[in-house]
Amino acid sequence: MNDDAGYVNETLARYSDWLYATSITVYVIAMLMFLGALAAARYAKLDERREELVGASVGGSSSDDRMPGRVAGPAPRRSLGDRLAAMAYPVVWVGFLAHLGSIVLRGMATDRAPWGNMYEFISLTCVACVGAGLVVLRRKESRPLLSFVLIPVVLLMFIAGRYLYTQAAPVVPALKSYWLAIHVSIISISSGVLLVAGVASILYLVKNRWPAVGSEADELATGVGASLRRLLDHLPSADALDRTAYKCTVIGFPLFGLGIIFGAIWAEAAWGRFWGWDPKETVSFIAWVIYAAYLHARATAGWRNASAWINVAGFVALLFNLFAINLVVSGLHSYAGL
Repeated sequence: MNDDAGYVNETLARYSDWLYATSITVYVIAMLMFLGALAAARYAKLDERREELVGASVGGSSSDDRMPGRVAGPAPRRSLGDRLAAMAYPVVWVGFLAHLGSIVLRGMATDRAPWGNMYEFISLTCVACVGAGLVVLRRKESRPLLSFVLIPVVLLMFIAGRYLYTQAAPVVPALKSYWLAIHVSIISISSGVLLVAGVASILYLVKNRWPAVGSEADELATGVGASLRRLLDHLPSADALDRTAYKCTVIGFPLFGLGIIFGAIWAEAAWGRFWGWDPKETVSFIAWVIYAAYLHARATAGWRNASAWINVAGFVALLFNLFAINLVVSGLHSYAGL
């Protein structure tokens, strides 16, 4: 397509769309594998506990009564849950690389920074979220958390691809600035990192609400509540979840603040003022204040639970800023093609 607005490589744009759809599919597969690993681990532990109880009831103590000098048998095979979790992590990497490739091809197709509309902005935010999750949750015991990170990612990507999709095209003249590559990329990447922090804080609160299974009766109990508690047993501890949320916020918060500063500089160059309390600017500032309050509360003794709630409030503010402000409230911050 050739016109006065610029040139678009339709072939690269089509490949970008294919990779985007592929990444969603791979993310869903990885998410199901991680959830399957959690479920398999839960049932394996339950079956093992039942066998121990049955053995105890008949007076047996087979596994603990080892005779001196007895040669140990072969090492037990890894459970189905362990194998699924081990396979799911590289699958996420495949989806991440396909997702990243779709963004790169979109930029090559349009010869610009590939985040000039809501579809592209959400895509960049989601790839940053998955990338942060792959790095922060790389330890084996933390990898199952990726399933909960992928849930909002898949939902956001589906909404973007189904309802917010925009054909590859040059940006409107108002966005033809090098500040687009700087300001929007930093805001998007920091938002993706902070989304991981929000998921970790939500799981931390859930973990505190339903503590670990304790008694034998609890382990053998049925029902939704008992099943949820057993499932949560295979996630990292509440302290580990809290540390994950804190690490991500420590990275995302200064980046988000830097993005706001660069946005103010761009606003001065484009509109002749640094700050005008535009709806997007206002909600971004509110979100920044919320995360500042979280870091302060997190460093205050006795405020661990309260700080997690504040972090969740920041998570909600980010989503509100992403959808309600961009799509519902009118203001200077809008994307072409919506």
